[in-house]
Amino acid sequence: MQLVITPEESNRLDAASVEPVEVLMERAGLGVALAAIGMGIGYGSRVIVLAGAGNNGGDGYVAARYLAQRGVHVKVHALGYPRGDDSPARLAAMRAVATGVQVVDIGTPEPADLLIDALFGVGFRGSLPTEVIPWLEHDAPVLAVDVPSGLQAGTGEVAGSAFAADATVTFHALKPGHLLGEGPERCGFVETVDIGLVGGNPELWLCEAGDAVLPDRIRTAHKWSVGSVAVVGSARGMIGAGVLTARSAIHAGAGSATVVSPMETQPQVAAMSAGLLTRGIGDGDAFSTDDVAAVLDYTDRFDVLVLGPGLGPDDGFARDITVRRSGKLLIDADGLNNLGGLDPLLARDGPTIITPHAGEYERLTGEKAGYASAVTLPVKTGAVVILKGNPTFVLGEDRWVVTAGGPELATIGTGDVLAGAVAALWAQGLDGDVAARSGAFWHGVAGAQLAAVRTVTAEDLVYAIGELM
Repeated sequence: MQLVITPEESNRLDAASVEPVEVLMERAGLGVALAAIGMGIGYGSRVIVLAGAGNNGGDGYVAARYLAQRGVHVKVHALGYPRGDDSPARLAAMRAVATGVQVVDIGTPEPADLLIDALFGVGFRGSLPTEVIPWLEHDAPVLAVDVPSGLQAGTGEVAGSAFAADATVTFHALKPGHLLGEGPERCGFVETVDIGLVGGNPELWLCEAGDAVLPDRIRTAHKWSVGSVAVVGSARGMIGAGVLTARSAIHAGAGSATVVSPMETQPQVAAMSAGLLTRGIGDGDAFSTDDVAAVLDYTDRFDVLVLGPGLGPDDGFARDITVRRSGKLLIDADGLNNLGGLDPLLARDGPTIITPHAGEYERLTGEKAGYASAVTLPVKTGAVVILKGNPTFVLGEDRWVVTAGGPELATIGTGDVLAGAVAALWAQGLDGDVAARSGAFWHGVAGAQLAAVRTVTAEDLVYAIGELM
């Protein structure tokens, strides 16, 4: 896992450090210089450092000094000189000049092999000064210090213009702006450098492979001991959705899975996959509230019920299932669309996971989808929330961000596959929030790996998940 902290928390850690600021700045600047070397900068290269008047600029001056000592031609274009005769940034600038680094006014762009953006740090707000704008068009690669200037570190928002870095060096921990909004496009490759700070209150945790737990099977396992999943959906016109979810659950490790569909679509469901149980309920091609008792009775033996893939519109069926199901319930797709708001979730007393994409989230809550809004939903409802997107947020007891996967998953049916993977992990005994982040992570990895060799389809994604999970 990687820690993600707010700019305010970053500033608090700086102020609370037992290490002097100049020591932290020295380590930060060295990290920037090493990153520049990693980008191909060496003896005889030309580097321009754009330095602000604050500590971010101080990091840039330290980097300039280290590079100059390696025979790099370094020139600092300063947006104001560091203030305070004994400030760490002023001392860093003086040491750089003593090493032979030339310092001039911000001026106009000139040729270079690398541009180091050390203008503004994590506290930046508003828009860039007009003097900086011409530098945005520089054709050299850009290495940003902490965050690309113009990008707000707390939100990833850009007001006007911002640098688009090829790489970014940040310190101690990631910031939300590296992951949210325009951050992923603006930051390039992000490297986190240890400068000796300790701890920090997390705003988020970045999920990595070690955090995405997969359960083991014991020697004596059988199909009902390793997790069972019931999927309620597959109405007319969307029969494949429930089948994809159930097949994904099997490939993700569940021992048994069933698709509960309206009676008229059950023969088609059964014909689509020989490896699934099926049950038709009711007397039509869609569910009604008259079917609630029969669905709950049949699915009671299954560890997890997935409500929604291919469900279609209903007359209150999804609301009744949500309120009356006492066991584990994962609500996806039309299961969410048919709730009519948060009241059914508030009325539940059983464990719940919901998996909305942006449109489903907005229909469910009446609010614009996004991390700032969704982070409050687990507190309101008690549900673990998987807000699907790029990145995906998994919000429960802790707050996780999943960056695995990408636009290759923007294809029909992949959300159904995710629901099945998460349900399988939950059915196998993982806690809901662990199952949610693990399923989201491996779903993303499977999509990325599949995209490297062919077009991603939901059917192929099921098998890719099985190979990983």
